[in-house]
Amino acid sequence: MAAGTERARASAQTSLHVPYGHGDGEKLDIYFPTDPSETFPALVYIHGGYWQCLSKDHSGFAAPPLVSQGVAVVAVGYDIAPKGHMDTMVLQVRRSLVFLAERYPRIRGIYLCGHSAGAHLAAMVLSTDWTEFQVVPDIKGAVLVSGVYDLEPILDTYVNDALNMSREVAQRNSPMRHVAPAVPAACEVLVAVAQHDSPEFRRQSQEYSQALRAAGWSVSLLDLAGVDHFDVIEKLSEDSYVLTQVILNMISRA
Repeated sequence: MAAGTERARASAQTSLHVPYGHGDGEKLDIYFPTDPSETFPALVYIHGGYWQCLSKDHSGFAAPPLVSQGVAVVAVGYDIAPKGHMDTMVLQVRRSLVFLAERYPRIRGIYLCGHSAGAHLAAMVLSTDWTEFQVVPDIKGAVLVSGVYDLEPILDTYVNDALNMSREVAQRNSPMRHVAPAVPAACEVLVAVAQHDSPEFRRQSQEYSQALRAAGWSVSLLDLAGVDHFDVIEKLSEDSYVLTQVILNMISRA
């Protein structure tokens, strides 16, 4: 991922470390399309790392196949634990999208893509009440890859050592508990899971996609063969990777 991000930065026009707030982690990296038209879609990538490692600085690896097709890629930074609290991380990702909508009027449609903990944060975006922000980002699609949608099973594991979540915090920030009824213009959602993900990741992906469907969302579940929890996202640097093609198809249909 680090090497792929270096390649992307070397080959694309970028705006790096753009502050969307005042916090140390509240910065974006933007990879602009090779041949930008008057307006262009943007894929907003939210990194994983169990909410406590990785960063936007290793999150540009997916840019080359997308910027070559006229899509901007935005890597979102947020304050990871132990500095960042779960409530804070969710709010930061929401605010980053408000910032993009306000600051970059040339962006025509936002497509969320999150991996693991990043898929959790992207799913929390789908439950946002945007009235408190006075801006409604134009989110047209969401690609949730090997995500966590119910935080309660994490409470009694080592993952919670740095997060220090109470049951109340876990419930408040579990997308499974906050599936909003789909509005007429609700975005398309793709829930992707790796063949070699753990049974818990696979179970949560299936149950969350079912919950979205029951609430009227346009959702599909994609089970990706031959990949595990890590290369399922790393391969987004490849033009021919099935998930890369699925994302480009989703964007081209809008």
